[in-house]
Amino acid sequence: MTTAREIMHAGVETVTDTDTLTQAAHRMRDLDIGALPVCDSEGYPVGIVTDRDIVVKCLAGDQDPMSMTAGALAQGELLTVSPESDVTDVLAIMEHSRIRRLPVIEDGRLVGIITEGDIARRLPEQAVGELVEAVCAPSL
Repeated sequence: MTTAREIMHAGVETVTDTDTLTQAAHRMRDLDIGALPVCDSEGYPVGIVTDRDIVVKCLAGDQDPMSMTAGALAQGELLTVSPESDVTDVLAIMEHSRIRRLPVIEDGRLVGIITEGDIARRLPEQAVGELVEAVCAPSL
């Protein structure tokens, strides 16, 4: 059995729920990444903010990224897995929920994240293809 811990990458960069979207965008640019987990003041993950979220939900919604916070944008249910979760469960969650990133949580704390890239590097081609097809398929 392959576990989430075996395919995740640790040392995840984050933003706080009080950081502005401008700060989050600068951090994404500096790190050359497209998403950051959002943590509350206690360090507990509360959501994820993506570059696409900033454009679609903030800029295209005529909001100000210098005042809108990452916490305000990253609302809704945060899907997570534990480090010991079986990779088949990880794939099922990502495919069913059509998400490209899945935080790995242990004792309420963020210990890693699993991305499409992690899956592509560590799993068989068929599993990768099925995930990409499920995540990228048009919504009905």
